[in-house]
Amino acid sequence: MPGIFITGTDTGVGKTFVTLALAKHFSDLNIDVGVMKPISCGPKKENDAVFLKKELNLDDSIELINPVSLRLPLAPYTAAKILKKRIDISRIFRAYKKLKKDHELVLVEGIGGALVPIKRDYFVADLIKDMGIPAIIVARAGLGTINHTLLTIDALRARKIEIHGVILNGYNRKDLSEKTNAEIIARIGKVQILAKFKLC
Repeated sequence: MPGIFITGTDTGVGKTFVTLALAKHFSDLNIDVGVMKPISCGPKKENDAVFLKKELNLDDSIELINPVSLRLPLAPYTAAKILKKRIDISRIFRAYKKLKKDHELVLVEGIGGALVPIKRDYFVADLIKDMGIPAIIVARAGLGTINHTLLTIDALRARKIEIHGVILNGYNRKDLSEKTNAEIIARIGKVQILAKFKLC
């Protein structure tokens, strides 16, 4: 497959660290991996794309990895509205097409959760569908994750997006709910639990 979209149940669930771990994993399998952060919102010095480029020692330009950058730490639709900017979706697809040519596999890290608005009537889940690639969901390991994860699964499946599985992040074995969450999500959501990460 040309790409995998790493989405989340929320912001701050560890998508960037999971993307980094997956990139290193595939690289260890001798797969030429590229990464992409289509949209970033917030100060450039805290940009996830900059972090991934540095950690993975990528030659791709930051403009290619992160074609849309908005300096306000808000949902893209809100940030663009306040900044009076137009988000050019076609720019994202041009960058992705170039990265696909240069790499065997491109890991695409989303922003926030699946229903974060990019435009008024266009969400992260719509971007995943239009890119035509499957998704991996990053979710918190502890209490509350069943609801958030099942809602994310429903949002993706409503758009007929293939879900490769779920990665539970921040797993520390201290929260009682962590002992049962994975099994419940797998059973009710009919998805595979790919891994339990201790990353935060």
